[in-house]
Amino acid sequence: MATGGAVIVSSSFQHHEVISSLSNQQQRIRFSDSVIPGSIIFPLSGIAFIVMEIEYFCNSSQETKLMEQIEQFVHIHRNSFLLLAAALYGVKEWEILFKIQQRFLGSNLRIIPAHNSGDMVKSMLTIAKVTCKPHVDSVRDRIAMIRAQIIEHSPVWEMLHKRQLNDV
Repeated sequence: MATGGAVIVSSSFQHHEVISSLSNQQQRIRFSDSVIPGSIIFPLSGIAFIVMEIEYFCNSSQETKLMEQIEQFVHIHRNSFLLLAAALYGVKEWEILFKIQQRFLGSNLRIIPAHNSGDMVKSMLTIAKVTCKPHVDSVRDRIAMIRAQIIEHSPVWEMLHKRQLNDV
């Protein structure tokens, strides 16, 4: 399920299991020191992900630094996603997630809870694939065709057409 083109990854993630999973999915990885730590960018799709462990938000001094990092990430990337990893989402984890949502409400950040690297890779590749230009065009064409078929075969459409003929 390769998305085409290289995936740009923060050098700080060189040994992260998400990167080995992406490599196993035939993704070409290019490491960069010039991107925000924890970020994974799919240039052909125009989307970027930042991966963070929810447990790091439990320390208030580290939480402030992470929020600033997310803020910077959101300002750089128009289509940004936060992959928030926790093995189990209990009350504390959902409170942290809610706090992040409140802080970035109205921004272009979308938050995806994940349990493991497999969930993260599956989410990233799915989003990257459906937002990649050739695929988007194909989906748009299929939706237009299906819409036309639904309208053409709709009993409501037939009734409106008959009524219009009767009114003339």
